[in-house]
Amino acid sequence: MADIRLDYENEFPIQIEAPDISAYKSGNIGVDYIYTFDSGKEGPHIFISAVVHGNEPCGAIALDWLFKKDVRPVKGKLSLGFMNVEAYLAYDPNNPNRTRWIDEDFNRLWGPGILDDFSRLKTSEFERARIVRPIINDADFLLDIHSMQKPCVPLMMAGMKAKGLTFAKLVGMNIATISDSGHKEGMRMRDFSDFSDPNSKKNALLVECGQHWEKSSETIAIETAIRFIKSAGIMNDEFGMEYLSNSKNDDQISFYKVGEIITIKTEKFKFSKDWQGFDNLDKGTIIAYDDEEPIYAPFEKTILIMPTKRLLVGKTAVRLAYQIKQNGL
Repeated sequence: MADIRLDYENEFPIQIEAPDISAYKSGNIGVDYIYTFDSGKEGPHIFISAVVHGNEPCGAIALDWLFKKDVRPVKGKLSLGFMNVEAYLAYDPNNPNRTRWIDEDFNRLWGPGILDDFSRLKTSEFERARIVRPIINDADFLLDIHSMQKPCVPLMMAGMKAKGLTFAKLVGMNIATISDSGHKEGMRMRDFSDFSDPNSKKNALLVECGQHWEKSSETIAIETAIRFIKSAGIMNDEFGMEYLSNSKNDDQISFYKVGEIITIKTEKFKFSKDWQGFDNLDKGTIIAYDDEEPIYAPFEKTILIMPTKRLLVGKTAVRLAYQIKQNGL
């Protein structure tokens, strides 16, 4: 049964349909819902993951699109995987917030030693993460497809290392790119192991495609997947061009760095207004109150990254960023 803390009313229209993924259950590497297509020729192993959160269908739509296109690499390996399948299969458009996870957030389990800690509760997400870890560990490049609670411009989350920003520029989605460390609550899959090691050639991106059920999130998810695959050089040059021909991309990516993470301390946390995300605030603006403690915008121009609707103690309320140049880390 899903976490009752997620049982809050949805205020946004459902504009996209979560695809039926039952045809992909068997996988082809001995793990349900995970496929690896190996060209047999030397090249990188790239992995695209979807539904790390069960109520984010745009990633499933992108993978379904790739499967139906019968995509196969001409060199290297391409893996496609549905992550928190149990939560996704419980998805109900009449109560779509409820199935973000079953027991806990799948995307907070990727810190050192977490998946080898058998003293912790063996949740649905813990067990699934352990199963998929070897394939994630084997990948050279990861794209993790997500969406957001509120209507917001798409965001590319590139981690804290310079190599993540360079990778985002190579992939070439003309969307705001964020350098951030994730959440104090736990490490994301995007930051797992060598993905966040500056000395490793491995790299990862997490794309937030827009509001969970907004039609445009479907388009962003598919386009990002295509550009990610093309950036790895494992497909013929014409791959995806029929889809990208209608895409406007002027290679003018803006970069931002998260300088402060606001984690909820009390049950009396509240925002000062209904921030939507990517709001641009002057320094000193009151963003929220945690009980009676005011939280101020700390930078001359403070950008709000994904203010949450889930005001739960220990969860990230919002991340506070400022604009940088690509090499301004």
